Amino acid sequence: MDLGISGKTALVCASSKGLGRGCAEALAEAGVNLVMNARGAEALEATAAEIREAHGVTVTTVAADIVSEEGRAKVLAAAGDVDILVTNAGGPPPGLWSDWEREDFLKALDANMLTPIALMTAVIPGMIDRGWGRVVNITSQSVKAPIPALGLSNAARTGLTGYVAGTARQVAPDGVVVNNLLPGIHATDRAESLDGGVSKAQGISIEAARANRQATIPARRYGTRQEFGQTCAFLCSQHAGFIVGQNILIDGGATNATI
Repeated sequence: MDLGISGKTALVCASSKGLGRGCAEALAEAGVNLVMNARGAEALEATAAEIREAHGVTVTTVAADIVSEEGRAKVLAAAGDVDILVTNAGGPPPGLWSDWEREDFLKALDANMLTPIALMTAVIPGMIDRGWGRVVNITSQSVKAPIPALGLSNAARTGLTGYVAGTARQVAPDGVVVNNLLPGIHATDRAESLDGGVSKAQGISIEAARANRQATIPARRYGTRQEFGQTCAFLCSQHAGFIVGQNILIDGGATNATI
């Protein structure tokens, strides 16, 4: 399917690996030029080189911490006019409700709520002026069904979801479409970290921890960055203009909900 976005420019955050990389790869396959951001310059440059070679699009890299004001300013200055924004940031650590102090919540809110909002605030006015834009926020299945050990993530990402619910409907008349993608467990470093934590806590191998988690997923496997990225690319396409303010689960059926 021709997504109708060849020649557009996308800013994809945290895109050197994992789900962000999957989104960058799928957009590049559709002919979209990229501005890729991550904190680690070496991994970022390696991924960018692979995407340039595979798809022949222009790829600009900006190694910076997108959560910091300085990092955002650096990325946005390099990006220029952004047609597509994909926000993404690693989740805060798991734990118990009794583990977290005010500072822990502020860090989670800064990374997983306030940073995406700041990026949207920066790029949506230009999208409105041009009469077209797409925003996809990578959040979590936890905004549909909270995960007990991920209270910091539950709180911050649900806050972003509420913000998007109103904002998406305000900017839709101007051709700007904003949606959220809610991943379940995918084969990424995040899954490795979570499985490692379970392995340590339960005294089992990481392979056993992974097998136990996969058994709770109806698809009986973890998702891949490639299939996640293709879903993101479709939401950024010309065909998705009537999908507004939605929270789309991509979790192999793990969230047990009717709606």
